[in-house]
Amino acid sequence: MDTHDFIARYAGIYEHSPWVAERVAPYVADDDDAETLARMMADCVDNAAPELQLELICAHPDLAGKAQLAGKLTEDSTLEQASAGLDHCSAEEYERFQALNAAYREKFGFPFVMAVRDSDRNDILEAFEARLENDYDLEFETALIEIHKIARLRLNAMGAPK
Repeated sequence: MDTHDFIARYAGIYEHSPWVAERVAPYVADDDDAETLARMMADCVDNAAPELQLELICAHPDLAGKAQLAGKLTEDSTLEQASAGLDHCSAEEYERFQALNAAYREKFGFPFVMAVRDSDRNDILEAFEARLENDYDLEFETALIEIHKIARLRLNAMGAPK
């Protein structure tokens, strides 16, 4: 696959951050499998400037947030949030998500990020509350780890080479 095709196919793996695919594309071999691609992309992010990492974190939507209600999520984010039942929150759950989103953004300055596939609303709410106890550096690193999990799941879902 040439560089242009690679970028076109994998630009959405990291939420609104095609720069990851653009930076990795020149180094990808035709026989690289999904795990190799995931590792290369994660290394690219991990070695990026902290400001670019923060932009990547901030590119993620709030969970059960206003963008979801307005139908403004990416297709991947819509499917991921729906898989965790976030599109079926009760009024009380929705209010709790909104309060936690606001508290989290207030404390850290970026959205709560979690790979929510294979989780349910209760799992997510528990993780939300536990992670609010973290300090900034730990939470920044945790957000990047979760983003890498999301990327791996997206690569697998799209049938990246195995």
